[in-house]
Amino acid sequence: MARSFAQQQAAGYADTLREILQQPTTWRATADLLRSAAIRERLAQALMPLPSHIVLTGSGSSMYIGEGLAPSLQSGLGLPVQAIAAGTLLTHWRSVLPPGPGLLISLARSGDSPESCGVVSRLLVDAPAYRHLVITCNANGKLATYYRDDPRVTVLVLDERTNDRSLVMTSSFTNLLLAGTGLLREGLAPAAIDRLTAGVQDVFDRQSDALAQMARREFTSAVYLGNGGAIGAAHECALKMLEMTGGRVVTMAETYLGLRHGPMSSINASTLIVALLSPDPSVRAYEADLLRELSRKQLGMAKVLVGEGIPADLLGPHDLAIEAPGLAEDGEVPALLAHVAVGQLLAFFRCLHLDGKPDAPAQGVLTRVVEDFVIHQDTTHQGSGQQERV
Repeated sequence: MARSFAQQQAAGYADTLREILQQPTTWRATADLLRSAAIRERLAQALMPLPSHIVLTGSGSSMYIGEGLAPSLQSGLGLPVQAIAAGTLLTHWRSVLPPGPGLLISLARSGDSPESCGVVSRLLVDAPAYRHLVITCNANGKLATYYRDDPRVTVLVLDERTNDRSLVMTSSFTNLLLAGTGLLREGLAPAAIDRLTAGVQDVFDRQSDALAQMARREFTSAVYLGNGGAIGAAHECALKMLEMTGGRVVTMAETYLGLRHGPMSSINASTLIVALLSPDPSVRAYEADLLRELSRKQLGMAKVLVGEGIPADLLGPHDLAIEAPGLAEDGEVPALLAHVAVGQLLAFFRCLHLDGKPDAPAQGVLTRVVEDFVIHQDTTHQGSGQQERV
């Protein structure tokens, strides 16, 4: 931050750093948007008539938003909610999409990736019992503009600042996740937003140096652990590390209990373990048992524990606790946003340590928006429509 903007650009991190650090401010803007009468009415209309279930979809990071959001929406709305990748819907919608009436929520930063519109366009024709809600960061993207005259499609566009310029999604991810809570009757209360922004700002202000020091340790792989909706956060944190290091750090995301069933065998002396801790005490008990087992077996180079009220006995001499204060009383979503912000910083510092450029890692391989590809015609039971499915 001490460098000039021109120096940051030359070093290849100006956009990523700004977009990580702007998150507390943009969360307030998104929360304000969700509380506006016009948006409340629009989101209420998206749920009318009441669907039998909700499907969250997206690609890459946007899919992981759905994984993180689904449990909270299901609990709050009393409806079945699941996340299905856009690519899977594009190729296998007949076998994976639950019968309507349903609501499909498309989550997208740009809304310009080929499968984003491909899925909506196909399902508007072949699954007419579905209504659609688009949540995007780009007012000019295809998802936001193609369907504006279709009464079956509701579009919610977030603050332009959330349309990240960096290749990697950071503030777009967390704001899209936060925006999804707008479907809940109460949403996140202003006091909860205050606690969230203060807690994450505290991480940025006081704990970033510790994360930077951990990122300079010699690890070649990283395992991210999360339960419930936090598996979506774990997938996202793992992807950020993989993307920003160009694959030089191999990553994996797992649930705490799932790690015992084979994946634990991959943890070695050069593996960093990142544990995203649940705010729910009954869930955290399982997490603590697994972390103690890893310590007892002396697995991993070090652990980074992220949460609130982290017990000292879970930490070894080489481990790091990142405390995100003030989140335990507000449910899962604020904790997920804090988890992801920590994962972003860790990947950012690791990228710089490896002489990478966070704004455009893996040059020539990845692009900010996936390149166009052919959307092939669905020739199976043409014209039958969803209502004829068994």
